[in-house]
Amino acid sequence: MPRVKQRTAELRDRMLAAAVELLAEEGTAGLTARSLASRADTSAPALYELFGDKSGVVRAVYFEGFRRLSAVLSGLPEGSDPVADLWTLAVEYRRFVRDNRTLAEVMFSRPFGDFSPGPEELAATASVRTVVVGRVRRCIDAGRLLGDETDVAHVLVALIQGMAFAEAAGRLGTSTESVERRWRLAVGSVLNGLGARP
Repeated sequence: MPRVKQRTAELRDRMLAAAVELLAEEGTAGLTARSLASRADTSAPALYELFGDKSGVVRAVYFEGFRRLSAVLSGLPEGSDPVADLWTLAVEYRRFVRDNRTLAEVMFSRPFGDFSPGPEELAATASVRTVVVGRVRRCIDAGRLLGDETDVAHVLVALIQGMAFAEAAGRLGTSTESVERRWRLAVGSVLNGLGARP
């Protein structure tokens, strides 16, 4: 009688969820093969069989982060005002980074020295890029923004990420009012600066 396969897709998903939890709770230093195996109620050899090594786990977390962010942004409804929709996208992108700070660091800051995204990993960002560029394109098509859609999307995403990490580090102020004011100033300045002129 053949042995029951232990290294299943369910175990892989459980280990990936455990890795995201560990990162959120303990930061990058807390993600070790031993801690991950313990959290997922399995063994280190199972981790190595499913992911190859720790960098394989980080790679899977990277993909999972972009899958989650893409799901959030793709699920945003489109209204009659494309600029308002772009503001909503900025708000939700900010919320994702704020609520998933360590996951966002894996995605955008690459805190693990043994993981450097290759072409396949960078392609995983395409779904997020497509949503942002599409929202920008709607603004340009409506005559509400000027510029190249890809350039504008890059500028907006860089601003959102930078502001979100600054907020998480406490560098945008000490009161909710000051933080919100600075967010409105930053995003508003970009969108107004790129606004179509008569």
